[in-house]
Amino acid sequence: MATYKVQVSTGQEPIAGTFDSIFITLVGSRGESPKHALDAFWVDFQPGAVGEYEVPSAQSLGQIVLVRLHKEPYSFFPENIWFCNFVRVTSPEGQTYHFPCYQWIYGYCTVELAESTAKTPCDDAHPLVQKQRREELVLRQERYSQAQNSGVLASCTAPPLTTSPCSLPKTRGHNLKGWHVSAASPEYVTEHWKEDEFFGYQYLNGVNPVVIRKCTELPDNFPVTHEMVAGFLGESASLHEELKVMLPVLTPINKPISPTSSLTQYIAAPLCLLHQKPSGALVPLAIQLSQHPGPNSPIFLPSDSDWLWTLAKTWVRSSEFHLHEVTSHLLRAHLLAEVFAVATLRQLPMCHPLYKLLVPHIRFSIHIDVLARTFLVSPGGVFDRAIATGRQGLADLLRKSFENLTYTTLCLPDDIQERGVASLKNYYYRDDGLKIWAAIESFVSGIVAIYYRTNLAVQGDHELQAWVGEIFAKGFLGRQASGVPSALSSVAELTKYLTMMIFTCSAYHAAVNAGQFELAVFMPNSPSSMRKPPPQNKAPVTLEDPGADPVLKGLSGLYASVFNTLPVPFQRSLGTYPEEHFTEEGPKQLMAAFQDRLAEISREIEERNQSLTLSYTYLYPPNIENSTAI
Repeated sequence: MATYKVQVSTGQEPIAGTFDSIFITLVGSRGESPKHALDAFWVDFQPGAVGEYEVPSAQSLGQIVLVRLHKEPYSFFPENIWFCNFVRVTSPEGQTYHFPCYQWIYGYCTVELAESTAKTPCDDAHPLVQKQRREELVLRQERYSQAQNSGVLASCTAPPLTTSPCSLPKTRGHNLKGWHVSAASPEYVTEHWKEDEFFGYQYLNGVNPVVIRKCTELPDNFPVTHEMVAGFLGESASLHEELKVMLPVLTPINKPISPTSSLTQYIAAPLCLLHQKPSGALVPLAIQLSQHPGPNSPIFLPSDSDWLWTLAKTWVRSSEFHLHEVTSHLLRAHLLAEVFAVATLRQLPMCHPLYKLLVPHIRFSIHIDVLARTFLVSPGGVFDRAIATGRQGLADLLRKSFENLTYTTLCLPDDIQERGVASLKNYYYRDDGLKIWAAIESFVSGIVAIYYRTNLAVQGDHELQAWVGEIFAKGFLGRQASGVPSALSSVAELTKYLTMMIFTCSAYHAAVNAGQFELAVFMPNSPSSMRKPPPQNKAPVTLEDPGADPVLKGLSGLYASVFNTLPVPFQRSLGTYPEEHFTEEGPKQLMAAFQDRLAEISREIEERNQSLTLSYTYLYPPNIENSTAI
């Protein structure tokens, strides 16, 4: 007779416990134990509890490779879910085995858990474990289905995904005001929104710092001359050397606010040139509110009357609002995170090292997108009621933006070079982002080196290749022009790919999400809708002129309510790993080193911010969520 000591940990959340009967079977290299009830007289499986049990076996089981948890009815109690953290087994010989779970278990069922040592399919030699990882993926692929022929855009059109242990958080409401501390407070925005320097600053360090690019030559459809702007450039500056240009991929529209409304709202597709002064201040030089120059599309200049110039800038801010919310935020952060999450859950079993690496960075990503589809982009939702594109315009803009999405864009160092902004002054998004990218890359490189010693090991991991292939085929629709890999053939390629994924789901999302309340709650700074068409001439306007009223009355409160519409999970900052998916010493040391580097970056940002009028905190590591969870 052999007796095994078993510990079973239940999650901390108030409804994590269960009254269902829980049984366990231990599976070893020499056989398996009988199914044994885990019963310690009414103290079992309560929130936060770690139950201790003894499980008998007629013989020694050898190395424990699997445990089976059986969830069955108890007396007259109705079935309820259970969140199991982990199972720990100690053999009579004193060997301890860990079995991570960290998931909600629904219904009456049997769940098999593999021993915690991370293994690629080539490393898992035991037939029972190979069978378990295949069956786990079959179950996951039944639970998570990929929409056909929709790519990343499926998240806005497909029915909500079935919730699952990895996608159903228990959440609490959270007022974003004050959560991310920044000098660009709503009060500051209200006071400075008309200023050229604050206008330009937001393209460096606002919520959409990824659209500014170097202007190597002026577009043919933007006939700005040196004479127009010479007075604002300074004596030594050249128009072709000093300017940056923003080119939104917007289509001008006008549409009714609602089917029964007589009011119409508008979107323009402007061009905006900016100039960086020797002081580092970035200011607008010229604005054209359409893509087609001509008598009805004048070029607005800082020398125009105060309110005319302000109105032109407000039109740019309105267009940039839609570009930010739909392209930079929804597409590049939320929908990509969901693609990564679904592919990871469908193609990588829990024992795979890449699953263990990525699962903290896809936490709640599916759930938050289900909520967004329910409340924001559903028919009659916030986009239809408060935002000029409406739901249909959102889909159109998504498709156009998706066609332009590239792997270069998603990889920050490559994106910085491609946009030609490596030498811009005071570009704190770039500076902090590159540090965080490098920290993630170093962490990922260490993990990859442990489990993939050679390029052949990467090529031979069929689960890894299926995962990459599904992201390319289902997420990017096999679009070769995107440059997104359809397969990975080297350690270096895998490291870059994983770095891109983790950066996108954490730091990138924080950069385009964190400042929305501060910068957008004062609507003239970021109008979600315009109720008059763009000016077609330079006729004087005043604040009392209806054309200078940039936003639909009453929408400010509705749009601001978005920030309290979606619940916020308990925050986990980048590099925080409370769930012990990796139990080996090597990954743990790499996690500690990653956390140390993030702490160094935090100190560097704190020191830098002390000298700034406006501190930049959106990429301050304690403010960065580990995943796209809000």
